[in-house]
Amino acid sequence: MRKSTLTLLLGCLALPISADYEHPLQGFEYDATENLAPQGRNDWENPERVALNKQQPHAWFFNFENVDQARKVLPENSKYWKSLNGEWYFNWVGNPEERPVDFYKVDYDVTGWDKVQVPMNWNVVGIQKDGSQKYGTPVYSNQRVIFAHQVAVGDWKGGVMREPAKDWPTYKNRNEVGSYRRTFTVPADWAGRQVLISFDGVDSFFYLYINGKYVGFSKNSRNVAEFDITKYLVDGENVLAVEVYRHSDGSFLESQDMFRLPGIFRTVALSSKPQVQVRDLQAIPDFDADFVNASLAIDAEVLNLTDKSVKGYTIDYSLYAVELYGEKTTLVPGVNASVKVNDLAKNDADHAKVTMNVGAGVKKWSAEEPYRYVLVGQLKDKKGKVVETFSANVGFRKCEIKDTPASEDEFGLAGRYYYLNGKPIKMKGGNRHETCPERGHAITREQMEYEVMLMKRGNINHVRNSHYVCDPYWYYVCDKYGIYLEDECNIESHQYYYGDASLSHVPEFRNHHVARNMEMVYNNINHPSIVIWSLGNEAGPGKNFVEAYNAIKTVDTTRPVQYERNNDIVDMGSNQYPSIAWVQGAVKGNYGIKYPYHISEYAHSMGNAVGNLIDYWEAMESTNFFMGGAIWDWVDQAVINYDPKTGEKYWGYGGDFGDKPNDGMFCMNGIMRPDLSPKGQYFEVKKVYQNVGVKAVDIKNGVIEIFNKNYFVPLNDYQIVWSLYEDGECVLKDQYLTGPRMAVGPRQKQNFRFDLSGVQLNETSEYFVKVQFKLANNKPWAKKGYVQMEEQLLLKEATNVPSIAEGQSGTIETRTENGSIRVKGENFTATFSTEKGCLSQLAYNGFNVLKPGSEGVLLDAYRAATDNDIWVYQQWTNKGTHNLKHKVLNMTQTNGKNGELVLAFTVESQAPKYANILGGSSGRYSIVEKGEQLGENDFKFTTNQIYTVYPDGSVELQAAITSNAPNLILPRLGYHLEMPTQYEYATYYGRGPINNYNDRKTGQFIEQHSHSIYDNIMLPKPQDYTNREDVRWISLTNKAGHGAVFVAGGQMSVSAQPWSNLELLYAPHFYQLPESSATHLYLDSKVSGLGGASCGQGGPLSHDRCLANAHNFSFIIRPVLGNNMAEQAKVTTAGEKPLTITRSNTGVVEISSVDKSRTIMYSLNGAKKPTQYTGAINLRNGGKIKAWYADNKAIAVEMSFSKIESVPLVVTFCSSQEPGEGADRLVDGDVSTIWHTVYGVTVAKYPHWVDFDASEVKNLKGFVYTPRQNGPNGQVKDYEIYVSQDGKEWGEAVMKGTFARGSEAKRVLFKTPIKARYIRFRALSEQNGTDFASGAEFSVIAD
Repeated sequence: MRKSTLTLLLGCLALPISADYEHPLQGFEYDATENLAPQGRNDWENPERVALNKQQPHAWFFNFENVDQARKVLPENSKYWKSLNGEWYFNWVGNPEERPVDFYKVDYDVTGWDKVQVPMNWNVVGIQKDGSQKYGTPVYSNQRVIFAHQVAVGDWKGGVMREPAKDWPTYKNRNEVGSYRRTFTVPADWAGRQVLISFDGVDSFFYLYINGKYVGFSKNSRNVAEFDITKYLVDGENVLAVEVYRHSDGSFLESQDMFRLPGIFRTVALSSKPQVQVRDLQAIPDFDADFVNASLAIDAEVLNLTDKSVKGYTIDYSLYAVELYGEKTTLVPGVNASVKVNDLAKNDADHAKVTMNVGAGVKKWSAEEPYRYVLVGQLKDKKGKVVETFSANVGFRKCEIKDTPASEDEFGLAGRYYYLNGKPIKMKGGNRHETCPERGHAITREQMEYEVMLMKRGNINHVRNSHYVCDPYWYYVCDKYGIYLEDECNIESHQYYYGDASLSHVPEFRNHHVARNMEMVYNNINHPSIVIWSLGNEAGPGKNFVEAYNAIKTVDTTRPVQYERNNDIVDMGSNQYPSIAWVQGAVKGNYGIKYPYHISEYAHSMGNAVGNLIDYWEAMESTNFFMGGAIWDWVDQAVINYDPKTGEKYWGYGGDFGDKPNDGMFCMNGIMRPDLSPKGQYFEVKKVYQNVGVKAVDIKNGVIEIFNKNYFVPLNDYQIVWSLYEDGECVLKDQYLTGPRMAVGPRQKQNFRFDLSGVQLNETSEYFVKVQFKLANNKPWAKKGYVQMEEQLLLKEATNVPSIAEGQSGTIETRTENGSIRVKGENFTATFSTEKGCLSQLAYNGFNVLKPGSEGVLLDAYRAATDNDIWVYQQWTNKGTHNLKHKVLNMTQTNGKNGELVLAFTVESQAPKYANILGGSSGRYSIVEKGEQLGENDFKFTTNQIYTVYPDGSVELQAAITSNAPNLILPRLGYHLEMPTQYEYATYYGRGPINNYNDRKTGQFIEQHSHSIYDNIMLPKPQDYTNREDVRWISLTNKAGHGAVFVAGGQMSVSAQPWSNLELLYAPHFYQLPESSATHLYLDSKVSGLGGASCGQGGPLSHDRCLANAHNFSFIIRPVLGNNMAEQAKVTTAGEKPLTITRSNTGVVEISSVDKSRTIMYSLNGAKKPTQYTGAINLRNGGKIKAWYADNKAIAVEMSFSKIESVPLVVTFCSSQEPGEGADRLVDGDVSTIWHTVYGVTVAKYPHWVDFDASEVKNLKGFVYTPRQNGPNGQVKDYEIYVSQDGKEWGEAVMKGTFARGSEAKRVLFKTPIKARYIRFRALSEQNGTDFASGAEFSVIAD
């Protein structure tokens, strides 16, 4: 028997309530002095004092009147639990000295105070419909604490009351105080029992008073704070008073990326326990080596609060099986356990331990099938009388990290892997904050349930509780429905970053670090959903976390511990926002990192986001070294606000409340919008995360392979059906596959067949097969028939589609006047601008297709910047892509043989001036033009475009687009036109129905989709949001079904929206968009993907970027009457094809045409004798070249080039770069600018690398690396050099070395010259041992 430890404090005897008598939590103080009083700032600005008279933590479990109640587990089913949620009196002040000091006294009159509903955050409750703030200001901050501070060693000693900048809310309201009052009565049958009060969440510090008596304090906002109030109670009505402070020393550890919202934001409740009680209960499951026989190790801490010793007590246990996803329980026969309790002296405690042998009949818990059990215990006295009945949910599952030989690995690789129930699972997850726009952090149980339902619908099986312990009910629903949790301690001191100033090194904060972790573990140890513990987030690497880790291991050795900021001290590896290239290398298991690996944050989902998710998962699913990761994050964080001028209600983000400091839009990172409606990325997540793979084996004969990616369950919960689509329309629906009768087992692959016998395929049509996995029965998250998983396979491409020229007849009238060519035919008119070289007006049957007064069909290369465009959007405005002006350089007009009109224009498109975009991530953008005019050698497009107007009114555009900066990354490249607002109904044949991009399109299938242009998913901050990929055609019509269809000459990207891109860019919120004046249609040759550069990942992969190089693009405009768009779209282009002339940065000129059968002629510098083009021409010294078709001299193009003086390196890839400090700075010739890896919101880990293109094969002799000149951070120490001929295959390093410390240029020669075109500079370490890498310049030494 272990006697309770008694600790002296201020000369007073400590209460016997330690968490574990061998490992009491330091910083928890106890004082039973009769006239105890608060000490003010010594309480809330003293980090060594964690709590006063707060109960030591224990597991989340409750006692009940009888077994039937106990089987229901939740506290509301117990007569010994009483919620104090509901109406409270409330008073708010901005500063501690203004608070009602005596409010806790029983006779203090609070009837004049406001009445509020608890739980709540007072900043949120105080927001008025006129936009005013009754109870202080909600502040959104990513990294910083919101009171005055500096990044300096010992800065914390200055406390939370320092004077900040005068425009910060904390200048006036230095430390807000909320005073809460209410009364309660204690049930009569609780007499003689211990009465406790618990606060599930109070931000950030509070004092507790009962009936005018001071009880104690707590300053951990996210763990349960429980107090024994028995001695303070009176018969009848009791007065409860709580004084909450917005800031405390605990706030230094609660600098999470979220709105900082004070108040009592979780449940407050009373509970009652007998004087002899089970104070803590741990039930740890285990299996034998074969995972057949299960056991449960039960440890009950029994506490005797009586003034007498007790003897002969026992605890009897029984086990009840809970129906899957339900609440019904059934006794498990023959499974029970009993244990004797050692004799207990008064105020004594001991642990009663027993192992329950459950046997082979147990159903295991996993996210795939989360079978639960209820453990019911009864504490009995020596006469066998039941003293207490208690219960807890348990699930039988085992977490392990094991070294695995190659022979036992699915992929044949030896490694250190994570296992759950003997299987190397994949955790497909997201980070989750507790947030609600109407309630702040005070979320409801209903919301928690709904969130889990949305996750299950979206194939999400994992959540990282970021970055704090969640509401207790969250764990209950995750146990119930099956979500793998990484439970994270409520620690983030990001404001001090990770160096010497970090609080992880500060001894005074040791108690906080250890206690917060231990509270988390003690509270939540019994939840099967928790499969990883996390020590905290972005809080430094220091000794305090070593102590926290060691403390956890004294209590729980059954789960691994993770900490992304210091992998050396924990059980597994993790990081945040690695590039895809880094992951593709790391999953092979040969990086010098700790495996298994879990990416704690990735795919930053800010705004329109989550590009290249499929690329991450193709890597992670290729081996078992990576167990998965958690997207940042689940839901946009927003708070409802009101426009003070209009009263308009909107989702507010950083800066909307007058909050400073703030980080603007950086809180809008969810795959869900603030109201839990899905963004476009939710559907991509659902598709990429799905646990099935479908691929064609012999598609012509209908043979496909189905791969069950589950680890535990077969695919017998689904009806697997296939449907046939012809030109995007379903012609055969929900047919069954033929194949094996048994369901596909976990991790198994089987071939199936879809039967196309009797189906006649039209040669001019395109066919897809869609395979769907529909729920065979109702599930809690969706009804029977819900499509849980699906895949689309191309069956047959369309061939021999009729040409637009076929069957044309009739005449076309033309006339030229006032810089325009006016065209008229039967039922159509058109106008072409000879100044801009564009179609400027078009009408069918008297209806204008182009908006009158609009500029026409013009080249466009801009989009409303997405939040993930931050890495590149500055160069778009720098080059003027938002403001292109167009002028004709050359024009010809001819007639075709079938009566068509052919207009050929050479058009130059250039902005008048350079410009800068301002706004960062604030959500509030402006574009400011620079003073100087752009000249001949500045960025511009040159487009050879040929319009063909057919007698039936069809207009075909063939365009060959080039620029003088072919490596420039563009947001899009194509054509923009404005249509009258009546054309708001879009029907298209392409990927949908949800917006998609070329790096986020796997979840959208190629079908015919219809919607109003107002029905797209609008984001809280308007940005590019309507793009669709792989579009064959799109029509825009009015309510009568009249309008126009735009048919791609192949495929195109399209966007149809009520606002222009600049209107979207300039609007901070949706409600601030102007009334639509036009339907804007963007038809694009290519659109850049989204990537993930808003935090760490970087821009889209190179193949998903739109470059300003040569593009050939074409489309046809045709009339639509009565919704006959599909019929009208069944044509192919037939017009004359323009020629393209391009010159590489080494001076090589190429002439090309989409029509490869044509003979091309050219002349140089006005030569009279033409030459047939057969291959590349060297024009490095400059010159003029003219080219034309041998059979059509009218289609001629001419371009002039200046001499190329030098050939610079071009950056083709960078593994990590901070926005605004990109790798292109390594080749800009300016040593004052630098490349730097990500550091702003996270830190990317080594290795880092940059790939360069020398534009041609060179004889490489060495290289020069110039470190940054303005500081030591990131100066590379160890490095490797690789070379490649194609930029894809790199082989082994051709050189390895170590740079000397210092900022001088490092000139390195190879042992022997190497012929190559591409060079990779790979940094392995930094001079000071940090994870940063940087550089000022990089160049090669070559002949």
